[in-house]
Amino acid sequence: MIRREFITALCGAAAAWPLGARAQEDGRVRRIGLLMNAEENDSEIQYLQLFRQELQKSGWTEGSTIRFDVRSHRGDPNRAGNRAAELVQLKPDILVASGALSLASFARETQTIPIVFTGVSDPVGQGFVASLGRPGGMITGFTLFEFSQARKWLEALKEIVPGLARVALMYSPDNPNSEAYLRSIEDVGASFAVRTIRVPVRNGADIERALATSAREGDGGLIVLPAGIYSGSNRKLLIELAARYRLPAIYTSTSGLFAAEGGLMSYTIDLRRQWQQAAEYVNRILRGEKPAGLPVQQPTKFDLVINLKTARALGLELPASLLAIADEVIE
Repeated sequence: MIRREFITALCGAAAAWPLGARAQEDGRVRRIGLLMNAEENDSEIQYLQLFRQELQKSGWTEGSTIRFDVRSHRGDPNRAGNRAAELVQLKPDILVASGALSLASFARETQTIPIVFTGVSDPVGQGFVASLGRPGGMITGFTLFEFSQARKWLEALKEIVPGLARVALMYSPDNPNSEAYLRSIEDVGASFAVRTIRVPVRNGADIERALATSAREGDGGLIVLPAGIYSGSNRKLLIELAARYRLPAIYTSTSGLFAAEGGLMSYTIDLRRQWQQAAEYVNRILRGEKPAGLPVQQPTKFDLVINLKTARALGLELPASLLAIADEVIE
């Protein structure tokens, strides 16, 4: 091989090397800033571990070619804003937002750093992206629910408790998506002969007051709408109080964790899969692709998880038709 051909071949091979290897060569560690709903010691943080593992499979080595800066806010908007600002000031190569509050906080802080989100219901309506297929700009990611899906939550609860007359809709006023979920359920409440009651909560004390009030009125159930405040101790508190006050409840957050930890029923997407997909998008962006060219992806499957032990403790006889369509029944 003559010298010119050798140099050309060498340059071509270098261009084809994995970016992780080239990052080691140039000595620069790529930095990822993550804003989570949950604290790092919460069981929900399993998603972050999956995310790290997927990036490792793509050739990234933590501490050598990549670094993670993690902050959490537990649904507190002031804390979310402060943590987002902290992460942006670190000048990361890319940001990852868990939920609408995290994404909104990042979007206020930067228009130049790529952002990948998970668990956001209405990125177009909230102005984060131009469209799902062509997001444009610096933001892309993975959606949580279509708002029409909210009807399914009420339908499942009514099937378990046919005599249900009232349903408390527990929501966080700080979640940008709450209003759309509330309207979707309220619009169909009358067709199920159910009166819906809005119950805003921001902390454990609010949760305790709300459930005590719902229990006193009788003939009621509970739909817990997606929000970042239901991590860690608040999730445990909510499950315990629903059991104490004998309130049948359906939970819509955190990929079945509520049902697995003693809640009656959850109907959610598998957020573990979303975090694996988010790692793929982060890998592609770090390797040179633009967020504007990566379509926002919608979930194609929702998981119904039922805790049979909790149903028995509440004295509920679950219909065979519902058990038959459940993705998981916890004995």
